Amino acid sequence: MSFPPSASPLTDITRVLCVLAHPDDIDFGAAGTVASWVAAGIDVSYLLVTRGDAGGFDDDTPRDTMPALRETEQRAAAAAVGVTSVEFLDGYQDGTVTPSLRLRRDITAAIRRHRPDRILTNSPLRRWEALAGPSHPDHLAVGEATTCAVYPAARNPYAFPELREQLGLEAWTVREVWYSGGPAPDHAVDITDTYPGKLAALRAHASQTGHLTDLDALLRQRLTATAAAAGLPDGRLAEAFTIVRTG
Repeated sequence: MSFPPSASPLTDITRVLCVLAHPDDIDFGAAGTVASWVAAGIDVSYLLVTRGDAGGFDDDTPRDTMPALRETEQRAAAAAVGVTSVEFLDGYQDGTVTPSLRLRRDITAAIRRHRPDRILTNSPLRRWEALAGPSHPDHLAVGEATTCAVYPAARNPYAFPELREQLGLEAWTVREVWYSGGPAPDHAVDITDTYPGKLAALRAHASQTGHLTDLDALLRQRLTATAAAAGLPDGRLAEAFTIVRTG
């Protein structure tokens, strides 16, 4: 199973909500693109489902300090690309996320609160050639729950009625979804000019990237390959997505 060909991106976007599973998901997959949106005057907010408590690469950091550490890192990474609105859901543990009704409700509430034109989220579809990384089960779960929140829950005033009746969160229609990390992404964004912000954002995730001896070279290799696959000129760097209109 794969995505259909991407729709052309909407050109009148004013607000974007990025809903992803872990701190650093946005930055590995989309920080350069986010930086370009911010530079274009688009209001971008982040919603992280977990605080990445199962992350890290050493035994010296006390495990009970990891959630607060990774939250701090994500806020610093967001600032590196110009994003100031960063929220975390409570009650979801790294490595155990499922596309539950509770998660769908929480994401629906965030959509109705932020009222975005565009959602960026993890892909709900597995990449069989890349089980490590993009196909993390938390990613798949968040992508599925977010898709179900976009349609039908967020736009249906009678779905999760307590959101409207108790919190005053009126129905909202998201018009476009960008999926990160899915199979065969076919919409490339040239991030050559915003790459320094992406690199700074990923360096802010020191608990996740500090062990990499040459993060810059690793990123450039991946992003150059993405750009070449998209037919961009030599020397360009790109991130790639699948874009779906919600109809």
